[in-house]
Amino acid sequence: MALVVNTNVSSLSAQRSLAKNSMSMGQTLQRLASGLRINSAKDDAAGLAISNRMTTQVRGLNQAARNANDGISMAQTAEGALGEVTAALQRLRELSIQSANGTNSDTDRAALNSEATQLIAEIDLIASTTEFNGLKLLDGTFGTNSIQVGASAGQTISVAIAGATAANLGANATTTSTGSTVANGLTAGGATSPSGVLTINGSAITTVTDGVSTTDNTASAKAVAAGINASSGVTKVTATANATTANLGTVGAGVVAGADFQINGVTIAATSITGDTDGALRSAINAVQNQTGVTAALDSSSNLILTAADGRNIRLTTDGTVASALFGGSFALNTANDDVVIGSVTLNSDKAFVVDTGIAQGTHGSTIAATTYTVSTTNAVTNVDLSTVSGANSAITNLDRALDTVNSMRADLGAVQTRFESTINRLNSTSENLSAARSRIVDADFAQETANLTRSQILQQAGTAILSQANQQPQLALQLLG
Repeated sequence: MALVVNTNVSSLSAQRSLAKNSMSMGQTLQRLASGLRINSAKDDAAGLAISNRMTTQVRGLNQAARNANDGISMAQTAEGALGEVTAALQRLRELSIQSANGTNSDTDRAALNSEATQLIAEIDLIASTTEFNGLKLLDGTFGTNSIQVGASAGQTISVAIAGATAANLGANATTTSTGSTVANGLTAGGATSPSGVLTINGSAITTVTDGVSTTDNTASAKAVAAGINASSGVTKVTATANATTANLGTVGAGVVAGADFQINGVTIAATSITGDTDGALRSAINAVQNQTGVTAALDSSSNLILTAADGRNIRLTTDGTVASALFGGSFALNTANDDVVIGSVTLNSDKAFVVDTGIAQGTHGSTIAATTYTVSTTNAVTNVDLSTVSGANSAITNLDRALDTVNSMRADLGAVQTRFESTINRLNSTSENLSAARSRIVDADFAQETANLTRSQILQQAGTAILSQANQQPQLALQLLG
């Protein structure tokens, strides 16, 4: 190697190595000081982009978890208030039962109604003052709101809270079908099944045999109500089979013998009747009620009323051999008859409902008109009146419906709280795993960095010593000049 003075290649090489080592040590010191492996984009451009996306998601998930906790708090606030509404409704129902008792005077009922009025006012007060963060929860204005429970748009849980005012609770859309007597001479079986014909809120209702009616058993009030209730999960409409009744009019004198008179295919025992003051015919009918499902009683006008409490059909059959008409109504034992009495069904829903396709008496034995049935406040809690026995009896039914509504609201709020809790657990788990993944990208490995620092410090000391030696090399040229 030539001995030169102007260019000290060894020194330059030592300086380059020293500068490179100093840069490495500076990066190591920065990482140790900040705790981060990536302090700027030059440290790891791709890693910085990935970690920033993860940071966005982690922060979004953490905020979403806080949102879900707010959702739980809101649901708890509403549910707690509904608990007090439940207590008020239970007390109202208790007062209604007390008012319906015949031992109470009008003064007693007035006192009971006074307490009921105060309870109704309290229900309205609870509904109007229950708030969360300024939002009214139970006055009917809340509707459906979305709780953001994800790091991205559209990741929400919907919370719906209906109004719980006295005017809302117990309010319903309702209609009662019109039953009929299907007269077919001696060929009973004139009412066709409404299965697949009757359509409610777009769903076809399927009816099957009620298991008890001897004729037209798929068209009875009991069968139709069961069919509607089987689809109530979809239609949100329920049905109640009303008691089927047959008015046979006043009872005259005569003798019922052999198979002269049958109810639901069961022969009424031979009976000598001198009007029904002796109750002979009623006793004969009631003696077989476990077979017919039909009971007999006189109304205030001494008409003989047959009742099937479960809504089954009442089939009345006579052979026409009895000498006298016996009954004062249209049904006579001296005429051959085979009539089927079909009862009525009451449809009920908390919301308006549509009967898309109805049924008619002429074909199905009862009528349900095709139309839209809107919600009416007639039966709402706000109209509860305990000043009369009839009002108290109506209140019991309406309060039961109101309690069902509140129970359903509380159940929905409880379910959404459980869902929020599950969501929070998922969000926290996902955030934890993403944070761990981000840490592996951006956080400094102190064991590795301290080892790098030690190596850099040793190299810096060695480089400094070598640079000093390299800077002395040009002085060797002076020895040649001497």
